[in-house]
Amino acid sequence: MTPRHAAPRGGGRPQQQSAPEGNVPHRWWALAVIGLAQLMVVLDATIVNIALPSAQRSLGFGNDGRQWVITAYSLAFGSLLLLGGRLADLFGRRRTFIVGLIGFACASAIGGTAHSFTMLISARALQGMFGAVLAPSALSLLTTTFTDPVERARAFGVFGAIAGSGGAIGLLLGGLLTEHLSWRWTLYVNDVIAVLAVVGALAFLRSRAPAQRPRLDLPGAALVGVGLFCVVYGFSNAETHGWSNWMCWVFLIAAGVLLGAFGFWERGAPHPLLPPRVVADRNRTGSFLSVFIAGAGMFGVFLFLTYYLQTVMEYTPVRTGLAFLPMVGMLMATAQLSTNILVPYVGPKATVPTGMGLATGGMVLLTMLDAHSSYVPHVLAPLLVLGFGIGLVMPPAMSLATLGVAARDQGVASATVNTMQQVGGSIGTAFFNTMATTSASRFAKAHAGEPNLAVRANLHSYQTAYTTAGCFFVAGFLVSVVLYRRGRPYEQTPTLGPETEAGGQRAES
Repeated sequence: MTPRHAAPRGGGRPQQQSAPEGNVPHRWWALAVIGLAQLMVVLDATIVNIALPSAQRSLGFGNDGRQWVITAYSLAFGSLLLLGGRLADLFGRRRTFIVGLIGFACASAIGGTAHSFTMLISARALQGMFGAVLAPSALSLLTTTFTDPVERARAFGVFGAIAGSGGAIGLLLGGLLTEHLSWRWTLYVNDVIAVLAVVGALAFLRSRAPAQRPRLDLPGAALVGVGLFCVVYGFSNAETHGWSNWMCWVFLIAAGVLLGAFGFWERGAPHPLLPPRVVADRNRTGSFLSVFIAGAGMFGVFLFLTYYLQTVMEYTPVRTGLAFLPMVGMLMATAQLSTNILVPYVGPKATVPTGMGLATGGMVLLTMLDAHSSYVPHVLAPLLVLGFGIGLVMPPAMSLATLGVAARDQGVASATVNTMQQVGGSIGTAFFNTMATTSASRFAKAHAGEPNLAVRANLHSYQTAYTTAGCFFVAGFLVSVVLYRRGRPYEQTPTLGPETEAGGQRAES
């Protein structure tokens, strides 16, 4: 029996639920296509990591160039996501989804055939650009396809599980491809996925474009694009050169000024890139921040636990990837529990903070790992706790971040979710790595001449990173407790459906 939804605060009658989407044919096949595209975008943030040593030997670039193989992707992706979301609203989500898939595949093919460092970096930046078009289109298509509360919960449970576990899947797939084929296949694999997704999109996806298309806010796009670029670049500089480097602070200060100017501009812009109405809802704001914090914490886990498994426990890349599978399985199972049962019946105010608390506990358990720890008694437990916790955070937050948004704003709302996850992951990786490196240097100086110093310093740095990530999740607990409303989420007027916008809609050509 479908739970009844509470009316919004401030009085008024409860809004009627939208009709079940029985008129949308093949919508579960559409979910498979959308999930495939989302997996491709998310796993590309980590799949190349394991292949980096092989790529470095093949192309002959130095250690200072390694981070740019990762950063080039995240810079382009994170800084252009909001613009990509508005392009989806402007030109139609199905169209931008297919363009994003084809562009991502072409960029991946260029990267796979790269014969120089410059060619590889350029391909990674192109991947990020087309990913910024693809990712918000995927999430907004999902939102407009599933409007019935029960089906929506199931669909977002699957989608949120993919978004939450894609990084770990990327580690496993990257290890398998690098070990048994070539580092180039960590890029070529996107072409296989993209071909399947394009065929599925042409066959199963349906989308409608509003009769009155939104106009593009070019000043807003410039401010937020450059601002987000400065955020990611500033933290990347801190990771490479340390917090004392002047470029780090120049870019971070510039980011604060530009993003502040963007917020001021959007309040009075005639056609805002991110309309204030999108972030005005407390549940939605809480969801955006929860996705940001969970994204930062997750990528911190993937990075440092990968180091620990390979350097301390001497796991191969494939075995390292396999070690994360229990976390992935737990996350996927918990995603269905949270979106189908917990949020509809008890609401996000109880569900999301519980997940943040469990994730904090998982980080505390990881700080106890030492040189003599083994997988089953010491690593498996924190991974399962983290999978359970993130499964209570990521899928519900992604669903609530787009719930009730008008159809004309679905693209930019979806882009904001992806921006939070991507920028959170970039900041988390850079910030935790900087903290770990500083911690290792201080430990080595304080214990100079002692036995097994290198291993002990590394273990101390990992503990510092886990502690810092745990603090992020504590902040997430506080944010979600304060911002989420009590009670069960309610459905607003059926603006989510592909057939129902007040201004009337016409089919995409």
